Amino acid sequence: MIADNIKLVLRKIDAKCAEIGRNSNKIKLIAVSKNFSTDDINRAFDAGLKEFGENKAQELNSKFDVLGNKVTWHFIGHLQSNKVKFAVRSAEYIHSVDSLSLVKEINKKSEQFSKVQKILLQVKTSEEETKSGIESEDEVFGFVDRCNELSNIELIGLMTIAPYTDDDEEIRKSFKYLCKLRDDLNKKGFKNIKELSMGMTSDFEIAIEEGATMLRIGSAIFGQRNYSKN
Repeated sequence: MIADNIKLVLRKIDAKCAEIGRNSNKIKLIAVSKNFSTDDINRAFDAGLKEFGENKAQELNSKFDVLGNKVTWHFIGHLQSNKVKFAVRSAEYIHSVDSLSLVKEINKKSEQFSKVQKILLQVKTSEEETKSGIESEDEVFGFVDRCNELSNIELIGLMTIAPYTDDDEEIRKSFKYLCKLRDDLNKKGFKNIKELSMGMTSDFEIAIEEGATMLRIGSAIFGQRNYSKN
């Protein structure tokens, strides 16, 4: 089932890219494996996927203990300061950086692990109270300046979660804003900020249209999650 699901998702990505003139090879498909087993991850790996995303730092750490660097790990969930050590140990990318205190802790732990941690800033692009992220453009620019002062951080992009709605135009507005913000940062000289992590199972085709370079797709690959196991 997982292999068939991956083929379907990849076909949709290829079709959308062909429709709008984008190269699908420039888009990372991150399989969100939260609540799924390492056996499921291995099935997805055998079907061709190399990038996997986890929402909980300790779950990521336990899967890293089994699979190590066989796959590329992305941490995509809300990260508490006391869990930073788990994410830095295991993840090549941390997508959900949303405060200066958090980025400083990531820098501190990265130094202890002798690594330069790739991060993305999470930007709040909707009015939903449940969404996290940096809210104003001024805050983002100030944040970027501070990140550039930290030697064990490599800021490579921006991340957002679109509003939970059936209104495609509201979703599109969220993605357009993130893309414009990235472009504005590039114009100001921050040329290394290239990645746009946006788009999930329900809205990834819109995200592709608006410039996404990283898609975070879970249920379309692994099926519905069984949260009762937690």
